[in-house]
Amino acid sequence: MTRGMRACCTLAAILSLSGCALLSSNTPSNIAPTPCAVQGLVFAADGAGGFELFSRTIRNTASTENLPLEVRTFRWTHGYCRVLADQIRAANLRRQGRELAELVLACRREWPERPIYLMGHSAGCGVVLRAAEDLPANTLERILLLAPAVSATHDLRPALASACRGIDAFISYHDWACLGLGTLLAGTTDRCWEFGASGKDGFQPIVNGPEDEALYAKLHQHRWDPSLKWTGHKGGHYGAYQPRFLRMFVLPLLVPTGDQ
Repeated sequence: MTRGMRACCTLAAILSLSGCALLSSNTPSNIAPTPCAVQGLVFAADGAGGFELFSRTIRNTASTENLPLEVRTFRWTHGYCRVLADQIRAANLRRQGRELAELVLACRREWPERPIYLMGHSAGCGVVLRAAEDLPANTLERILLLAPAVSATHDLRPALASACRGIDAFISYHDWACLGLGTLLAGTTDRCWEFGASGKDGFQPIVNGPEDEALYAKLHQHRWDPSLKWTGHKGGHYGAYQPRFLRMFVLPLLVPTGDQ
């Protein structure tokens, strides 16, 4: 491959795996929240590049809807616009995942009755899953993955065990640029090179017995359909956190009801 071709591939990977809008934020992060008996606590991990549009949109939409949620940005990236480094440096992702797990455990000790949720978008899903894998069973209330940039064969069993209500993954076959071409060029966060990461084609269950079957029964994969375009989600990489789609399909999962 010539130098020019390598440069084009790198540029394509950076553009396709970026966090979309070039926005900065001074939102406090990785800080223990103020206690509130009725509020669910949500730790949101943005995608690569430190743009924080995902977590900010979750927080603003939850506030607009007056939901009993406290949404905290978990900053894990190498810094603003450092997209490729975030995507390919698995050691940092593992380290940040352990830090998030420790933060969750500290909050659980402080407020044992408070439901805790983990949410991730794109590469941030790798951080969320790594944290969940380090947590004891049933520590979390639920895990939400939006357009996860992890491999379709990622073993979800440890993460599923950590969440009482399991994992909800929002996926779209139309996400061919970021989770097709992008992960083929730069790899997934768990270092697989495939045209069709989990956020595009869905997770493939690993079932070796009844216990695994029971765990994967807690995996709920929500596939995008063109009929959902009215919500602002047009099937692309950033559609699952458009405010109307969030209000209709995502945020209700963070407010437990008797039939959930």
